[in-house]
Amino acid sequence: MIEVVRSGPLATVQDLGRAGYAHLGVPFSGAADRPSLCLANRLVGNAEDAAGLELTFGGAALRFEAAAWIAVTGAPLTMRPGTMNAPCHVPAGTVVEFGTPSAGVRTYVAVRGGVEVPAVLGSRSTDLLSGLGPAPLSAGDRLPLGRADGVILVDVAPGFEPEEEPVLRIVAGPRDDWFETLAPLGAAAYEVTARSNRAGVRLDGPPLVRRVRGELPSEGMVTGSLQVPPNGLPIIFLADHPTTGGYPVAAVLVTADIARAGQLRPGQRVRFRLAGGS
Repeated sequence: MIEVVRSGPLATVQDLGRAGYAHLGVPFSGAADRPSLCLANRLVGNAEDAAGLELTFGGAALRFEAAAWIAVTGAPLTMRPGTMNAPCHVPAGTVVEFGTPSAGVRTYVAVRGGVEVPAVLGSRSTDLLSGLGPAPLSAGDRLPLGRADGVILVDVAPGFEPEEEPVLRIVAGPRDDWFETLAPLGAAAYEVTARSNRAGVRLDGPPLVRRVRGELPSEGMVTGSLQVPPNGLPIIFLADHPTTGGYPVAAVLVTADIARAGQLRPGQRVRFRLAGGS
């Protein structure tokens, strides 16, 4: 068991999400930065889809009742004891404390054997939009661990690389024709607002001007969509986004850049570039 001594601003259990239920209105959910969770799992010999912990802005403390191997990846922070991006042995009774990230938002903790809370619709992920999966963690929670079957093969690995002003690649559409132009997306930086969460990154900057008035019937939404509400300011959909929406989607992030969007923090500036453009 792991005991949560302190949860920090937000700590949740996450794996790679609930595939195949969007037609029922169930979000995909899962880790907002999937590559970081996958790396943490590989470092301790787990399958990449094993459940771990997602710490938002750090601040957590975890007590390990038995000796364990852990790996911590994603947004860089101090941890005592241990080192990020490497497998670390934790003796029985140890409390591991996590500081605040110096960059990025989300840090991942994988434990050899995986976190084995009950699965809901095939996933152990906490979904903050629908309420599926375990509740966000709080002090006193105890988390069961699974059986360790894999082999630890890596001593250290490159992890998340902070970016001061990321440039995210986008593909226009499917509703780019609803706007006069997408030029503002590439012409200036947008600032991430404090209203951002696991559902979406809300941006402030030059608005996109609508060409088509009225609204769409609700249609399917995918992770990485840039949905544009009436104020013209794009929202980047993340892991807990709704499965349908009536506001037009002007563009969609290239898949490889979705994890980078998941590490954007309030006050940070971000730019966009049409894939294939200069």
